[in-house]
Amino acid sequence: MFRLFNALVNAWSIPELRKKLLFTLGILALYEVGVFIPVPGVNGAELGRIFEELSQKTGGGFLTLLDMLTGGALSHATVFALSVMPYISATIIVETLLATAIPALEKLRKEGITGYRKLHQYSRYATIVLAVINSFIYATLLEKAIPAQFNTQIVLNPGLGFRVLTVITMTAGMAMIMWLAEQITERGIGNGMSLLITANIVGRIPLAVRDLAVQLGPNAMNESPLAPLRFVAMIGFLVGIVMLVIFVEQGQRRIPVHYARRVVGRKIYGGQSTYLPLKVNSGGVLPIIFAVSLLYFPMQLATFVPQMEGLAGWFSRTSIAFNVVYAVLILFFTFFSTALTANQFLDAADQMKKVGAFIPGIRPGQSTVEYLDRILTRVTFVAAIYLVSIAILPDILMGWMKVPARVAGFFGGTSLLIVVGVTLDTMKQIESHLLMRHYEGFFKSGRMRGRR
Repeated sequence: MFRLFNALVNAWSIPELRKKLLFTLGILALYEVGVFIPVPGVNGAELGRIFEELSQKTGGGFLTLLDMLTGGALSHATVFALSVMPYISATIIVETLLATAIPALEKLRKEGITGYRKLHQYSRYATIVLAVINSFIYATLLEKAIPAQFNTQIVLNPGLGFRVLTVITMTAGMAMIMWLAEQITERGIGNGMSLLITANIVGRIPLAVRDLAVQLGPNAMNESPLAPLRFVAMIGFLVGIVMLVIFVEQGQRRIPVHYARRVVGRKIYGGQSTYLPLKVNSGGVLPIIFAVSLLYFPMQLATFVPQMEGLAGWFSRTSIAFNVVYAVLILFFTFFSTALTANQFLDAADQMKKVGAFIPGIRPGQSTVEYLDRILTRVTFVAAIYLVSIAILPDILMGWMKVPARVAGFFGGTSLLIVVGVTLDTMKQIESHLLMRHYEGFFKSGRMRGRR
């Protein structure tokens, strides 16, 4: 935290970085406004009460996790209720699955920045299509399924007009979210979509603190004298997870690389040693976000449709079914996301051969490729186990300690991993700008004081 604070103080003294930070904060503030704007014709207070009842009924399962990732917009049917889930799902479908299966899209992916822009444009179109589908289903659930199950009125004026209005409003909100995220990525600091998700999670902290205060109040002390001890254990567990996340996210597998000595005339070139860094968790928080987005649609149906109520009960936060499916999806997307970026590491073998570099004990060429692939597979396995442990183990322990669902959702590994991971990535971008500015200031005095 001190490094981050020091970087922010230095960044604030540089006009260019100050503009980027202010722009990012302004976009995040604008996004938070949209989180609280309700969809016309919906009783948001009654819907929030039903979500709270469902959350307590299922022990804080997938519904609580989804509501936390949307910043509470889902449980109150606001303009940004869909959050970033349709965009992430569309990105998975277009830029990963279809780009691997369809030769024309795969060719675009190999064309560099031009092909990437076309693929990204296709992802935007797919996002709008998914937003229309999800918003229509959501409007239908608000109009029919919830009143039938809970014997209440959520929609003030049900009918085709309400469904069309909800689709237009939420789809426009999804388009607005895409635009805001892209503005942050292009003109601000950090990844736009990741920062929006982080803002949603951080925005739920006051409610989590309130629930925790209620649990540790006088009534809780009378019922359970061990409540303060549970609180101390939660804080200790939280600190331990944060330290583990930072340690692994900063971890690298360094492969030693030597350069052969060459004699050109009277000069000797090469003979140096360096290393090829392989990040332990190269996928970051994307595997978890992908897993959540894939579970989004079926579990939304399972939560509200009466015929599928039994399935929703199986997917409570502490149930075996939820944790098994969640773990399998995280494992799959960890290996899948790493495989998509594996070529850039494996191509390093050809570059090493051209410049006369080699890994000690490994023959250049195909042997080097196989060695790098084997190392990358092992590192990815460690990352997959780490992500599954961080995402699932805290939820199980929190459920065992009988803490409120909202508190468990915040102290759980998924939200914590996203917040810490995005914070570290944003800090690295700030420090890269500071480093570039530092080198410029080395030649022009009076710009910025060097960092120790």
